Amino acid sequence: MEPRINIDDSRLLALLKDGDHAAFDRIYRQHWEHLYRAAYSILKDNDACDDIVQEIFVWLWTNREKHLTDNLRPYLRAAVKYKIANLIRHGKVKEAFFSRTVAQYQESLQEENSYEVTELKNIIAAFTETLPERAKQVFKLSREQNLSNKEIADEHQPQKAQGHPGQNVLLERAPLARITLSVIIQN
Repeated sequence: MEPRINIDDSRLLALLKDGDHAAFDRIYRQHWEHLYRAAYSILKDNDACDDIVQEIFVWLWTNREKHLTDNLRPYLRAAVKYKIANLIRHGKVKEAFFSRTVAQYQESLQEENSYEVTELKNIIAAFTETLPERAKQVFKLSREQNLSNKEIADEHQPQKAQGHPGQNVLLERAPLARITLSVIIQN
């Protein structure tokens, strides 16, 4: 194991400019991992991240004689972002990147909505149980069997469903109305 000598980036760049392979190796060992992680946090593709980091260090070696920067870490990080943007812009990972992003977004919405829907269904079921028997029957025919008011009136009772006292009971139940309104406003 070689001794760890703390050499700052400006000194390493000066050595690199003179073609010092050990300086290049040191720069690589100090920076490859954080560059790879930065790329992976966006792309989630091992091969693409390996390629990006490889291309950056090849470019660094090829252009070693130019004055690049005095702050190597931010410079290399910007190079990663540039390479990722080019990769996406040229469509090499665009399809997979956007598909994965959309899938993650839909999955998070689905989890959130399923909880809210389940909670709302439980509230409605509890509320329905507090209704008078006839109002409960009309509500269930309407919501569970998807019958229209006319169908309920024609098939299940002699009077029209629109004039059923159960509707007044439903409208007077303020707690359910507040909960429903809050769910609608949140979405």
